[in-house]
Amino acid sequence: MAAARWLRTVPVSAVPIGVRVVPIGYSAGLALLIAGPLLGPGYLLWRDAVATPRSYLTDSALGLGDTAPRAVPQDAAVAVLSVVLDGGWVVRLILVLALWLAGWGAARLVRELLSVGIGPQLVAATVAVWNPYVAERLLQGHWSLLTGYAALPWVALAAREASWFALLAASAAAGLTPTGGVLAAILAAVVVPLRRLPAIAAVAVGAAAPWLVASLFGGSAGIGDPAGVAAFAARAEPGLGTLGSLAGLGGIWNADAVPSSRTGGFALVGTVVLLGVVALGLPALWRTRDRTVRALLLSAGLAVLLPAAAATPLGLSTVEWMVRQVPGAGLFRDTQKWVALAVPGYTLAAAAGCRALAARTTSAAAVPLAGLVLLALPDLAWGVGNTMHPVRYPPGWSRVADAVRGDGAVAVLPAGMFRTFPGVPVPVLDPAPRMVRADVLQTGDLPVGGTVVAGEGAWARQVQRLLTAGADPARLADLGVGWVLVERTSGGALGAAQRTVDRLPVVYADADLALYAVGTPRVQRPPPAQRAGVVAAHLLWAGIGVGGLLGASGLLGAVVGAIRRRDQP
Repeated sequence: MAAARWLRTVPVSAVPIGVRVVPIGYSAGLALLIAGPLLGPGYLLWRDAVATPRSYLTDSALGLGDTAPRAVPQDAAVAVLSVVLDGGWVVRLILVLALWLAGWGAARLVRELLSVGIGPQLVAATVAVWNPYVAERLLQGHWSLLTGYAALPWVALAAREASWFALLAASAAAGLTPTGGVLAAILAAVVVPLRRLPAIAAVAVGAAAPWLVASLFGGSAGIGDPAGVAAFAARAEPGLGTLGSLAGLGGIWNADAVPSSRTGGFALVGTVVLLGVVALGLPALWRTRDRTVRALLLSAGLAVLLPAAAATPLGLSTVEWMVRQVPGAGLFRDTQKWVALAVPGYTLAAAAGCRALAARTTSAAAVPLAGLVLLALPDLAWGVGNTMHPVRYPPGWSRVADAVRGDGAVAVLPAGMFRTFPGVPVPVLDPAPRMVRADVLQTGDLPVGGTVVAGEGAWARQVQRLLTAGADPARLADLGVGWVLVERTSGGALGAAQRTVDRLPVVYADADLALYAVGTPRVQRPPPAQRAGVVAAHLLWAGIGVGGLLGASGLLGAVVGAIRRRDQP
């Protein structure tokens, strides 16, 4: 079977147990060293990362909300899992697993493609886990994007060996977010010969089904705001320029989502160290005739050069044209996130460099190389310099969650999608949409520096204007609003909304929150066929992931074999 070939490219009996086990444990150690503070009591609440005790399968969670389906099937998966496990632990476990699998996958990739021992595998795992891309995406709160990032080496291995079960599992894991699914599809397409591209496309479509179907039905993933292109373009770090920042796996658009060590001259030092480790192995790798190795090196170069080109005036104009003309092209405006495609090639080069250095010096060459990579980004350790910690929600949130029972949508005040909370030093996405059973209206507007990138939420924007104008509550009910939630500790625009809420009955109020009932709303729901379609797409995605994992592990074959033997006379 193809899956078996992938699992045993080198027969297990021929690979010493230490070569297999040590990189697994080492990668787990790196993951825990990074995420350790997040495993304490509380919930991850940091910029775009919002974990709640329980979330629900609302229309928005399925991708049928008022804004583009950017968090599918992530939100639906967390909602289902939070039925049996606290939602805060669901998010944290997925994050730790992603970091662990990123390192383990890199070690496995270089072992299979380069036939290297423990030392080069550990260097590859270090490069994959301990780099500015991981740090910056953590600080931006992109825990689910890191799941797609972690799947890339596994996708490359599975695609190379045509291990379809393994490829299904890895692609589904990457497809936890739309970007992750596209990353996996690109890398798989780069690795395979042309004759396999139709099969790769079929896998990619299945893994992206929740996003694709929700975009088709929801109609909110169309033309985006071109102002977001410049706002989300890759950013130059001190002493590096945009190209150097991207080559060093940094350069995220948000200057505040950067480790302290990357905000000054040490960014140049860290980048030189990382690229030096990678450069050691490039001569040996380029002489190889292995098609997969060459393809991963080429994709690494393009993953740096193209985002750098997109940040030039001509590149910005090109991407702006795409966003205006091509539905769904807004997915590509955050160009730095595509640098993830460089990491498999980087890990191969680092491992090859470790092997070459060991041949010339000492077999322990992995120790100084891995140490240099760690020292090049010292503040990735322990929650990115001890900045990220879980927080506890005020008790009022559980009262609000119990009170809202799904009759109409929830309008929130102050206006805007981001909130400030005591004890959280950065603005965070409003937790209300993941906290209550009803759909929470959000405009999708994103403040970036001095620019506001307009979202797609026309319904939410109309309700927001009525609220801040102090409109009659009956007008809110006509628009399907059943509740108004005021988050009192967060800053933002209220306008004349007090005139509206003063005419509404109070359901719950404390120092942090106030919940008001609007009355009998004219409930707006998507047609049943649309909801059935997106539910089916989510089930397809889940089936691909679970079935692929069972098939790749051999469990599916064992079950089928047992059934056949039972049915034999």
